[in-house]
Amino acid sequence: MISALGRSLRARTGRLIEDVIQTDAALNPGNSGGPLVSSRGEVVGVNTAVIAGAQGICFAVASNTAQFVLGEILQLGRVRRAFIGIAAQTVAVPRRHARAAEADNAFGAMITACEPGRPADVAGLMSYDVVVRLDGEPVTGVDDLIRRLNAERIGRAVKIDVLRRGQLRTFEVRPTERADVASSRRG
Repeated sequence: MISALGRSLRARTGRLIEDVIQTDAALNPGNSGGPLVSSRGEVVGVNTAVIAGAQGICFAVASNTAQFVLGEILQLGRVRRAFIGIAAQTVAVPRRHARAAEADNAFGAMITACEPGRPADVAGLMSYDVVVRLDGEPVTGVDDLIRRLNAERIGRAVKIDVLRRGQLRTFEVRPTERADVASSRRG
């Protein structure tokens, strides 16, 4: 039985796993990774996680997500992500600052640290800057920023709009690829 589609699940590393299927399939240690199959025999997901303290609610990664990841691993040996060298947290954007910046964001991604010599630092971004847009698309928090820093943006200039002391500033950042990003809270 599928009880919800399009759910999100936070991995142990902190990274948000999106488009997850909530199911009542029995999932126990050792049998995750198996297929979640429809009544027609179609694989719709890959069983992934269980929340034991919540009546055994189980989750499966959607088959289209699993196919994408598998394709990347077979082709490249990993899933590529763009990296700009920041740590950030989701914060509320004061309404007056959002209005002044012509941003509709109620939330943004506040930079808490910039790694020296990395793309964000080289471009001039600083701690306490609040990212509100990336290439004109709203950024409503850290998860949104990470989602937008996909492989397509590696090596190409992207525009990042930030609020700095209540003023909108635009920076051009050229993300790199970093396969060894240890913390999912970094972008």
